[in-house]
Amino acid sequence: MSTPVAPVRTTVELPEGPLSLLSAGERGSPVVLLGGGGVNNALISWGPLLEDLAATHRVVALDWPKQGRSRPWNGVADHAGLMEVVDAVLDHCGFERAHLVGLSQGGAVALAQAIARPGRVERVVALAPGGVGSYAPGLHQLLWLSGRSRLLHTRVPSLFTRRRSQVAALARRVLFAGPVADFDEVVSLMWEEVRQNGAGPSDWQKASLNPWGVNVDLRPHLGRVLAPTLFLQGDRDVVVSPRDTIAAMRRVPGARLRMVRGHGHWLQRQSPGLVNALVRDFLDQHSPGAGPGVRGCESPV
Repeated sequence: MSTPVAPVRTTVELPEGPLSLLSAGERGSPVVLLGGGGVNNALISWGPLLEDLAATHRVVALDWPKQGRSRPWNGVADHAGLMEVVDAVLDHCGFERAHLVGLSQGGAVALAQAIARPGRVERVVALAPGGVGSYAPGLHQLLWLSGRSRLLHTRVPSLFTRRRSQVAALARRVLFAGPVADFDEVVSLMWEEVRQNGAGPSDWQKASLNPWGVNVDLRPHLGRVLAPTLFLQGDRDVVVSPRDTIAAMRRVPGARLRMVRGHGHWLQRQSPGLVNALVRDFLDQHSPGAGPGVRGCESPV
C-alpha cells in the first residue's frame, strides 16, 4: 500500500490577492475541490478526501478568497467572483477539463460552472449544494438583513465563537448530526480559522439573497447541466433542505442522488470513509450519466 503524500501548498497571485491551493497526486484525471462558506477552508472541508483521491487523480483544493491563506483579498468574492476564481485555478493548473466536487457554496459554484462552461467540466459531485432552494418568509428577510448589517454578520458571530468550546457546540448543532471520529481535529481546524480570520458568512452567502428572493438561483438552468452529476445529501441537514437537493437532482438530466442517513451538512467530514468511496467510485466511472443511486428517487445509504 502506497504511503500518502502530504499535499503541497502553492499560491496563485491574482489581481485581487493571493489564492492559496493545496495539491496532491501526480496522475489521473484532474479534480478540483470547492468548499463551503463561513468558517471553512480547503483543509477543513477536504483533508481526508484530498488524500484519498490523490492516489488516482491530480487533486487541487482551494481556500476561497478571504478564507484560510487566501488573504488579504481586495474586492467582493460573490458568485461571479468565485466563478472567475475557478477559471483561474483551471488555467493555472493547466486543466483543460476537470471534475468539480463542491460542498454547499462550492456545490453551487460547481453546478454553475457546468451550466456556463460545459466544455471545462468532466463530472460534478454536489454535496448539499447552495443555490437550489429558498427560505421561508421572515427567515429569508432575517438572513438577508444579517448579510447587510456589520453587527449581525460580524459582531454577533464573533460572540458565539470566542472560545473553542463554542466552536465545538456550533459544529455539533449546525454541521453534524451524529458522531464524528475526528471531531476534535475538525474543531481544532475551525478554531484556528476563527482565530486567524474571524467568523461570519462569506461574500457569496451575503450576496446570494435580496429582500424578496435569491440572486443565485440555479434551478431554472439545471436542465443545461450536461456533465454526469452526483448529488450527496445528509437527511438531517439543517442548512440545506434535503427536499431542495432532491428537487435539484430531478432537474439535472441523468443525475444521481445519494441520501446519507443520519448525516448533517458536513457529511464528508462526518463519515469520510463512506463519502470518499462514493465520490471516488463516481469519478472513476466512464459511461455517460452512470453513477450510484437511482434516477429520480433517493438512494439511501
